[in-house]
Amino acid sequence: MRLMPMAARRIKDRSPKEKREPLARLLQQQGGQPNGPSAATTPVTPPTPMGNALLHPDAAPMFKLLDRAFEMGVYPYQIPLEGKSGARVQIGGRSVLMLSSYDYLGLIGHPDVDASAVEAIKKYGTGTGGVRLLTGTNDLHHQLERQLADFKGTSAAVLFTTGYLANLAVISTLLTRNDRVILDALAHRSLIDACELAHVPIRRFRHNDMDSLREKLATRPFGRRTLIVAEGVYSMDGDICPLPALVALKKKYGAFLMIDESHSLGVLGATGRGVDEHFGLASNDVDIWTASLSKAIPSNGGFAAVSREVAVYLQHAAAPFIFSAALCPAAVAAICTALTILRAEPERVATLNRNATLLRNGLRELGYNLGNSVTPIVPVMLRSEMAAVTMARSLRDLGVLVTPVIFPAVPLGEARLRLCVSAGHSAADLEFALAAFSQVRSPHAVTPP
Repeated sequence: MRLMPMAARRIKDRSPKEKREPLARLLQQQGGQPNGPSAATTPVTPPTPMGNALLHPDAAPMFKLLDRAFEMGVYPYQIPLEGKSGARVQIGGRSVLMLSSYDYLGLIGHPDVDASAVEAIKKYGTGTGGVRLLTGTNDLHHQLERQLADFKGTSAAVLFTTGYLANLAVISTLLTRNDRVILDALAHRSLIDACELAHVPIRRFRHNDMDSLREKLATRPFGRRTLIVAEGVYSMDGDICPLPALVALKKKYGAFLMIDESHSLGVLGATGRGVDEHFGLASNDVDIWTASLSKAIPSNGGFAAVSREVAVYLQHAAAPFIFSAALCPAAVAAICTALTILRAEPERVATLNRNATLLRNGLRELGYNLGNSVTPIVPVMLRSEMAAVTMARSLRDLGVLVTPVIFPAVPLGEARLRLCVSAGHSAADLEFALAAFSQVRSPHAVTPP
């Protein structure tokens, strides 16, 4: 597999031409064939060219391109939902099938989850009035941290306000410029930002390529600690990290291992415990577990599951823990209840993966290239940015809401539709989606190798 450096570069580091070229080409190709704006595809407030001195000099051309996109009705993002997310959602006054939500277990809107959030507001109020280290901690925070540690099989867990901040806190607090991180080439942006904040040297190994990782590990400078960083499930491709091989290399070379489980928690393993359960490994084979709590778990927040000593250190040294307001009581209560439901109803995980298999098999039978996806994240590889945007619009017109992923979220020429399956989908929902994909079969869709 080849390394994809464009996916990991900071947007601010790209040249003005790189920033403008994809959308400019898209609009040039679409020019003269406007779809026309609609309430279903246009955010509440479209962009307007501005002369604000705070804006970067390259902002004016960007606003012009965005305005044209709105005028032509091809802007594909920030579509407002008119109610709760779920298997079906309301947009523009009509019901459509949601096929891009992270609600993997179908727990958004679960009556017990909602009720616990309401009760938490009644008891604790809407906010905490402080940071965790000072006056922002309540008994719900401690209860949740115990639940998370128990769920991941560690001695402790630390709660953060987002999964992004959990990654930022762990790497920027535990590592220095005298250490190094060896990172999977497709690792999440938050992991890269964390390394930059810590000024820790980064080396990238080719995605899921253990020979590439072994080569990087073998060149360790004397005395430097090494942290290997990977994800349980990769959010743009739907494939799984080879955890047994990662653990073996970690042990062989005396490194530490960190796994971000944002898209594998509640998804992998018979009970949804994650990638360690999926492979039948012990939780302590991994030194640091992190995850978001806004995907399979229908709330906000993030956490790090670690040893007790590391947890105490993070609580007293991690800037995102010390200087961010504590997670609000309603969000914490919702997470506690969702974890309880997951443990009581592991069949949700089985339903999720059965649904994912049904959709993947159906799309492959239609001739779509799904890459190496083996999870509920199903990328439909189209390569062309134009094909991704126009196919997403066509599917929406047919009643299926999907998300096009284009540059700079993925490298140029790697555009795709990213589908996310839920345990809340019925077989009829997925057959409806397959019928729509059959109808809009794109000449730009890449034939599987």
